Amino acid sequence: MNKKVAILQSNYIPWKGYFDLINMVDDFVIYDSVQYTKNDWRNRNKIKTSGGLTWLTVPVKHKTLDQSIFDTLVADSMWQKKHWKTISQNYSKAPYFKEYKDLFEDFYLNNKKTNLSCINFELINIVSSILSIETKFHLSSDFHLEGNQTETLLNICQQIGCDTYLSGPAAKNYFDGKLAQEKGISIEWMDYSGYPEYSQLYPPFEHGVSILDLIFNEGPNARDFMKSIN
Repeated sequence: MNKKVAILQSNYIPWKGYFDLINMVDDFVIYDSVQYTKNDWRNRNKIKTSGGLTWLTVPVKHKTLDQSIFDTLVADSMWQKKHWKTISQNYSKAPYFKEYKDLFEDFYLNNKKTNLSCINFELINIVSSILSIETKFHLSSDFHLEGNQTETLLNICQQIGCDTYLSGPAAKNYFDGKLAQEKGISIEWMDYSGYPEYSQLYPPFEHGVSILDLIFNEGPNARDFMKSIN
């Protein structure tokens, strides 16, 4: 079989580690059928500015505690223009901003999607294209899901037909490795340490910012600063 899968919750313009994990597998599942978590990476991320780190937050309608990411809608149609204004103001002097400006400007000024998962998915696809990532994408909402956390993840793995599951380190707190072994699926853990620094505006250097920072500062060289490509 020799197929590797990763499953992560839907995130807004994620950091480089998110895309590294995507690039390390054959199939990637955006886990958008789970509960939406407030004040998390689902609808926000950080960028560098002359005044320090700044959050870009997509305003959403959070009506119920068990609301899924897939069922989460934006609450303000003006957020895109505001985000693009902040991004362009703070990265206009980055070496490769002009090279990618039109691509992101088109999304932020012309995209009409109101579903958070769809917004995230489109941005993830745009970035993956820039980074020449060829991984196959899926949405967890397209699968039949049942059981506890581990069982649900393993069910997805089985439906895709993989024999290796690459997981983020946070899942070590709950993932049942014995159950995975019983189902014939090996588990590997992503290591997010040891990233090299790159040319970044507004020191000091910060690794944990949106992938936009790496793209605008390093352009076609961005892949050189990703662990899955070196």
